[in-house]
Amino acid sequence: MEWRETLRAGDEALVEHLCQAAGNFREDEVRVAVELVVERRSRGEASGYEFLFLEEDGRGIGYICYGQIPCTMTSWDVYWIVVDPALQGRGIGRSLLTEAESRMAAAGALRIYIDTSGTEDYRASRAFYERNGYDLAARLPDFHGPFDDKIIYSKPIGASRKNE
Repeated sequence: MEWRETLRAGDEALVEHLCQAAGNFREDEVRVAVELVVERRSRGEASGYEFLFLEEDGRGIGYICYGQIPCTMTSWDVYWIVVDPALQGRGIGRSLLTEAESRMAAAGALRIYIDTSGTEDYRASRAFYERNGYDLAARLPDFHGPFDDKIIYSKPIGASRKNE
């Protein structure tokens, strides 16, 4: 497997394919994922979005999109992490997350946040974040819609109040 952080032609289609294949994202969410690729391609680092792809035999098998949260000094967000469903359970998601965490820490991050849905479709995602050291930081009732809470996870990765 190989890492790739530079966007190239076809990444919009790859991100769209991976998100659709995951089966739990709505069409508007898939559009947003693709828009972030377009934003990064057009604005570069100024977009605030970083991408990291994992490839196997030249084929994209997963990606993570992350960035520093605007108007914060040391807080970063994982916006998207998606792995080809046919390859889940092989540690690809953990590899993507661990590599992105290392890169965020090197850039000065002290805490990482991940937002997700509270619906049953996202139970595996929530369990994944918890297995990887993320703690429940907040639950915002009915945020995405009726009975669809916004779940916010947090993880310290540097010196912070939680580590004192």
